[in-house]
Amino acid sequence: MIPSEQVLKVDGLSKLFRSKLAVSELTFSLSTGSIVGLLGGNGAGKTTTLSMLLGLLKPTSGEIRLFGHDFIKDRHAVLHRMNFCSPYVDLPQRLTVHENLRVFARLYGVNNSANRIDELSEDFRLLDLMDQPIRRLSSGQKTRVSLAKAMINQPEFLLLDEPTASLSPDVSQWIRQRLMDYRDRTGATILFASHDMREVELLCDEVVMMSHGRLIEQGSPQALQERHQRDSLEEVFLALNEKGGGV
Repeated sequence: MIPSEQVLKVDGLSKLFRSKLAVSELTFSLSTGSIVGLLGGNGAGKTTTLSMLLGLLKPTSGEIRLFGHDFIKDRHAVLHRMNFCSPYVDLPQRLTVHENLRVFARLYGVNNSANRIDELSEDFRLLDLMDQPIRRLSSGQKTRVSLAKAMINQPEFLLLDEPTASLSPDVSQWIRQRLMDYRDRTGATILFASHDMREVELLCDEVVMMSHGRLIEQGSPQALQERHQRDSLEEVFLALNEKGGGV
């Protein structure tokens, strides 16, 4: 799918925690139908950036425009068009898989929610787990449920924070394929935060690299490898960080 119009525009985004600048003057944009990797080591500012894009943190300065709306001032106008998945954010542990999906369907105002839950339970191989409490599931099973939750409202903009962390290679590959299928079928835009450079090479059309809260590089994985004369995205990232974030 060829990206077209702009879905997200981040301009001069900064976040100051007391005397610590967690994100500094971050500027980038995402186009319709793109899968974009947000890369950075620990402390790079990825989580803070995602939190601002979700409306959980208010930026110190800068602008976020999502679907043409000022997200900082009017996020409720677009929240129903987006969703989020992270293995670090637990679903209610005592509720069953079916109860969790039903609760989130109601929160997002999903029409024909029973049919939508049936579709997701089949797509994400949850049919045998629907009556199981979340706390009894394996890591891979919990990830599938979290992704199903993130798809409940058929989001046009999906944010993913290391969704395949600690999963086996076969489960990771299965999840990547589900994400690519969803993008191809719906034209959704996906922002994918990860430490796994190889996974980003396989999945993402574009990459945004951060270090110490700043944007240090941006482009397609292949273009970045050619620009920096490296054989892999990981080598590009390590070389940039060795230079202190310089290009």
